[in-house]
Amino acid sequence: MGAQLSTFSSFASQTFPPKSTFSTDQIPDLSGRVVIVTGGNTGIGKETIKVLLEHNAKVYMASRSRDKAQAAIDDLKSQTGKDAIYLELDLSSLAGVRRAAEEFMSKERELHILFNNAGVMWPPVDLVTEDGYDLQFGTNVIGHFFFTELLMPALLAGKETSPDGHARVVTTSSSGAYFHTLQWETFVDGPARRKKTPMDLYHQSKFGNVVVARQVAKRYADKGIISTSVNPGNLKTDLLRHASAIQKFFVKFMLYPAPYGALTQLWAGTMPETINYNGQFLVPWARQGRCRAEAYDDELGEQLWNWLQEQVKDK
Repeated sequence: MGAQLSTFSSFASQTFPPKSTFSTDQIPDLSGRVVIVTGGNTGIGKETIKVLLEHNAKVYMASRSRDKAQAAIDDLKSQTGKDAIYLELDLSSLAGVRRAAEEFMSKERELHILFNNAGVMWPPVDLVTEDGYDLQFGTNVIGHFFFTELLMPALLAGKETSPDGHARVVTTSSSGAYFHTLQWETFVDGPARRKKTPMDLYHQSKFGNVVVARQVAKRYADKGIISTSVNPGNLKTDLLRHASAIQKFFVKFMLYPAPYGALTQLWAGTMPETINYNGQFLVPWARQGRCRAEAYDDELGEQLWNWLQEQVKDK
C-alpha cells in the first residue's frame, strides 16, 4: 500500500506541476553542437528543435515521413531563420533504424546530444512492427535502443568536443511509466498481447524507456555518456491521435501546450547542472523525480538489456 501511495503521489505532483524555474533563455550557446531529435516534425519534438536552432545547434530531424518533415523544417525556418536537416528514420523497422544511423554517420563524425523523443501512443492492438513486435514496444523501446547503440561511436566522439566533456542521451518517457512494468510475453504478437489494452501496452513501453535509459547510464557513464529519461508532462500534441473521443474529453482538462513539454528534455540535454543526474528520471517542469520502484531494479534492467541485444544482434 505504501508503494502504491508513493506512486500515486508522484503521478499527481507531475499532473499539476509547480511553475518552472527553468526557461529556454537560460540555455547556453550551442554553436558547434550536433543534435538528433527523433520524431521532430511535430509536438514536443518540433518545439525542441525550434529552441535548439535558436541556440545555434546543428539539428537533424529524424522522422519517418519526408513530406511531413519538410513541412516542419520549412515552418521552423520561417520562425528561426535556420534549417534543420532531415534524416529518414522508421523506428518500427530495425533495418530502417540501421539505415538511418549509417546515413547520419556518413555525414557526421560526432553527435553531442541524442533526443529519443519519438513515440507511438494507443494505436489499434492489431498493429505490429515490420519485425513482428508490438508496435508501441517495438517503436518506443526497441527502435530507440538500437538507434542509440548504433550511434554510440558518434556519441563517444562527440563527448570529446563537448564543453563539459560529456555527450547526452535524453529519452522521452511518460507519467504512464508509473502504471505498468514488463510482461515479456507481450513484446511480440500473440494471445497474451492481444488481451492487453493499447493503454497497457503504451504504459509498458514508457516504463521500458526508463529502464533502458538507466542501463545506458550504467554502462557508459565511465565513457562520458549522460543518459536520462523524462516525463515531459501531459500535453496537447498529435500523440493523442489514436485516443477515443471520450479519452480526449477526460484528459483535456489536464493538458498543457506543447512548448511546456520541451522544457524538461531541453533542460536535460543542454544545461550544465544535469550532468549530475545520470540515470535519473526527470519530471515537469525541469525537476529531478523518481519513477516506480521496479525501474531501479538492476536485475530487471540487465534482463531487458540482454533481451534487447538478442533482438538486434543480426539486424
